[in-house]
Formats: sequence, C-alpha cells, structure tokens
Amino acid sequence: MPELPEVETTVRGLARYLDGERIARVAVNRPDLRRAFPVELAQTLTGATVTGLARRAKYGLIHTNRERTLVFHLGMSGRWRIDPGEIGKHDHLVLETAGGHVLALCDPRRFGSVDLVDTGRLDEWPQFAALGPEPLGPEFTPEHLRHAFAGRSAPVKTLLLDQRIVAGLGNIYVCEGLFRAGIDPRKPAGRVSLPALRRLVPELQAVLTESIEAGGSSLRDYSQPSGELGYFAYNFAVYDREGEACACGGTVRRIVQGGRSTWFCPKCQR
Repeated sequence: MPELPEVETTVRGLARYLDGERIARVAVNRPDLRRAFPVELAQTLTGATVTGLARRAKYGLIHTNRERTLVFHLGMSGRWRIDPGEIGKHDHLVLETAGGHVLALCDPRRFGSVDLVDTGRLDEWPQFAALGPEPLGPEFTPEHLRHAFAGRSAPVKTLLLDQRIVAGLGNIYVCEGLFRAGIDPRKPAGRVSLPALRRLVPELQAVLTESIEAGGSSLRDYSQPSGELGYFAYNFAVYDREGEACACGGTVRRIVQGGRSTWFCPKCQR
C-alpha cells in the first residue's frame, strides 16, 4: 500500500497540473471503489477551480473554490495518471482541466476511496478526527511520543503504526526509522527512553524526507503521476532484507507483529 512519501509525491505531482486550474469536465466511470463515489461529485467539481493541494496522513486533498475538498486514498493499487492518451478500464475517475490536461485515477483492485468534504470541517471528518500529528510537522516530538507511550507494554513498532499516535507512518518507514535509531521493534513502548526517542524522531523524519525526494518506493503497483517509478527501495537497510548482512555484522531478521512483517537487526537494535 502506498505510504506517506508515495502520497506526498502524488500530491506534488498533481499540483503541477491542477493547482489554480478550472476543472472543465468530470467523468465517474463506475459507481464505487472501496465505497461509493459521492453522488454529487461530478456536479460539484465541474467548473470548480482548484485552490490548492495537500496531504493528511495517507490521504490526498484537492481543495476547490466551492469550499469542498476532494479527499482521495490510493488503497493498495491506486495511482493518478497524467494525460494517459487512452482511458483504460481501471481509470474510474477522470478530471479534465480547462488547460487541456487529463488526470485519471486508476485503481485496479478498487481498495481506494474518493470523498467530498466541507473544506472548513476537514478536521471533524471521521477519518481525520482521531488522527495524531503529522510526522513531518512541528507537533511530532520526542516528548509527544514519551507521553503517548507512557505505561504502554505494546511493542514500540506496533504503536508507531497507530494512526492516533502519529498520522501517516507505515510499515516500511517505521522499520527503517527504528533501524536507524538502533531501537528493537519488540521493545515495550513504555520502556523506550527519552534519549532513544530523541534519536528516533529525527530518523523517522529523515527517512520520510529522503523517500519523498526519491519519488517514494515503487512496490508492486505504485508509480508517480508522471509514470516514473520511485527508487527509494534501493536504499532500504532492513525492509524486505531477511537473511542479508547488516553493516554491523549481524543478520536481518523478519518477525510478525500485529499481523505485519517486521524486519530488523537484533545485533544493533536494542
């Protein structure tokens, strides 16, 4: 599933073609993805001007001058295609700008979603209301994690994936961030020291930033709106590296935590 860097890369790619543009035509080519398309989607967006794009957690936001925001989630296989030439059978939502660009939301597995939300009430939308701070924002601090982890016996890796604690972190970047910070993913969160959290927060932010700059990690179906593949996967230190040597001389292991695979080095992660 595309994670935060992939969604951020997508939003930045779309902004080049949508920001400030008027949407001249909207085509909804099936009734639903993971859930039904809003019935008023085409009517609301047709003729609207895009006033900005943003990201919240793993959702992309397309703001319009009608005080309505299109909120999309890419699910497992979703991606936007820019000026695709032909509209394919998996291009379920198509936007055409007055400037002549075509943007098609392609989602073969249909685990993504599209919603319309009142722009002024985005923070109250159920999917956003309980979210924690953004990992690249100023509210994500070691002190925030220390407070959220206090007294918790669940593994630190598991709690970092809890969107109520921090919004947008996913399996890849949590594994990589914990490795960089030298923290064992199995360690009870409440026992992770403040000095360790002070290592962890900047390492998580660094790995996310580096992945965004690399265009994300192209796993299975994901690619950028331009069609280019992200290449951060070449920089993975532990993710999907079971049995390979770590720079410390240890060997990368894979375990399962909360139904998700975790990769780590038991020699240098304590």
